[in-house]
Amino acid sequence: MYVSLQVSLTLQEIINGVNASDPELCFQATQAARKMLSREKNPPLKLIVDAGLIPRLVEFLKSSLHPRLQLEAAWALTNIASGTSELTRAVVDGGAIQPLVELLSSPHMTVCEQAVWALGNIAGDGPKFRDNVILSDAIPHLLTLVSSSIPVTFLRNIAWTLSNLCRNKNPYPSDHAVKQMLPALFHLLWHPDGEVLSDTCWALSYLTDGCDTRIGQVVDTGVLPRLVELMSNSELNVLTPSLRTVGNIVTGTDHQTQLALDAGILAVLPQLLTHPRSSIQKEAAWALSNVAAGPRQHIQQLIACGALPPLVAVLENGEFKVQKEAVWTVANFTTGGTVDQLIQLVQAGVLEPLINLLTIPDTKIVLIILDILFFILQAAEKISQKENMCLLIEGLGGIDRIEALQLHENRQIALTALNITERHFCETTFEWQLPGSWKLF
Repeated sequence: MYVSLQVSLTLQEIINGVNASDPELCFQATQAARKMLSREKNPPLKLIVDAGLIPRLVEFLKSSLHPRLQLEAAWALTNIASGTSELTRAVVDGGAIQPLVELLSSPHMTVCEQAVWALGNIAGDGPKFRDNVILSDAIPHLLTLVSSSIPVTFLRNIAWTLSNLCRNKNPYPSDHAVKQMLPALFHLLWHPDGEVLSDTCWALSYLTDGCDTRIGQVVDTGVLPRLVELMSNSELNVLTPSLRTVGNIVTGTDHQTQLALDAGILAVLPQLLTHPRSSIQKEAAWALSNVAAGPRQHIQQLIACGALPPLVAVLENGEFKVQKEAVWTVANFTTGGTVDQLIQLVQAGVLEPLINLLTIPDTKIVLIILDILFFILQAAEKISQKENMCLLIEGLGGIDRIEALQLHENRQIALTALNITERHFCETTFEWQLPGSWKLF
C-alpha cells in the first residue's frame, strides 16, 4: 500500500524532483511546487518561473497515464498565469495553451476543470493571449462542457472563462468566436445560479461595449427580455452587469434602443434611480441619458414612464457622480426634445437643482448646464413664454449665478454666461438700473 507523506520540499528538491524520470517523484515535486504557489501571502510565482520549471510542467500536462500529475501541473500553471502579464507570458511561451485545451476533453473532471481555470487566467490577461486561446480551438470544447451534466461549481468556472474570451475590444474577439459563444451565453442566461448569471451578463456587457455590429449580434439572439428581468434581480452581482449590458445596448442605433424599450427597460430604469447603491443609480442615469439622446418618440416614452421625478430627485440629492449622469440625461433631452417636451421637463422641477449645480468646480458640467438653460430659454421664446421663464429662473437665483459666471476663470464658461445674459436677461439688468423702477420685463 502506498502512503503519501506530506513532506515540505525545498526549491532545489522541487527542481530535482520535477526533472526526475520517476513519475511519482515528479508528482510529489509538482505538488510541492503547487502548494508553494497556492500560498495566500506572496506566493513565489517568479521564483518558480525563474527556476525553469514551466517546460516540465507543460510536459506533465500531456501525461495522460498520470492524471494526478496532470492536475498538479495544470494547477501550478493556473497559479502562475494569475500573476503579472510577464508571468502569464511565460506560461504561454512555454507552450501551455494547446495541451491545456486538449485537457478539456480529459475523462477526469478535476483535471478538465483545472484546465478551464488555467485557460481563463490566460485569456483574461488581454486580447493577444485571449486570441491565442481562441485560435487553439478552446471554444468548441468549452461549449461541449456547458451542454454536459457538470456540477455548478465547474459551470461557474466555464462561465467565467467564456466571459474572459469575450473581454477586451482592442481588438474585439473574432466574429466567428462571438457567433460560437452567443448561443451558449443565451442558454446560461437562464441558469438559476447567481455566479453563472453574473459572469454570463459580464460576457454580454463586453460584447456590447462600443460597437453597433456586436450590439446587433447580441440583440438578435433575443436576450433583451431576459436582461430586463435580471435588472430587477436583488443580487448586486447580477443586477450590475445586466444593467451595464442594457446600458451598452442603448448606446447603439435608434432601432437597437427601440428594441430595448420594447423589452421594457423603462419599467425598471426609473426605479433603479432610487436604488440604495449610488453605483446602480449612476448606471441607470447613464442608460437613461442614452435613451434621451434618441429621437423624440424615445424622449416621449421616457416622459411617459415617469422617469422625470426620480431624475430630478437625483439631481437634487444624489452623489455627484450620479448627478453628472443625470445632467447628461437632461442635456440630451433638451437637445433632441420638442418645445412641449422641454416645458414638461421644466414643470417636473429640473431648473432648481440645475441652477444649484452652477457653483460646482467641474467646468464641463457647468458648461453643459448653461447650454441646457440656453435651450430651455429658446424653447420658452418660441411659445412666447420667455418672460415667465426668466422670472422663474430669477426666482431660483439663476440670474445671479449666471452673471457671476461671467467672471469665471474658464473663458468658455464666461463667454457662455455672458451670451445667455445678453440674449435673455439684458433687459432685466437694464431696467434694474432705472431709478424708481422695479419692473422686471
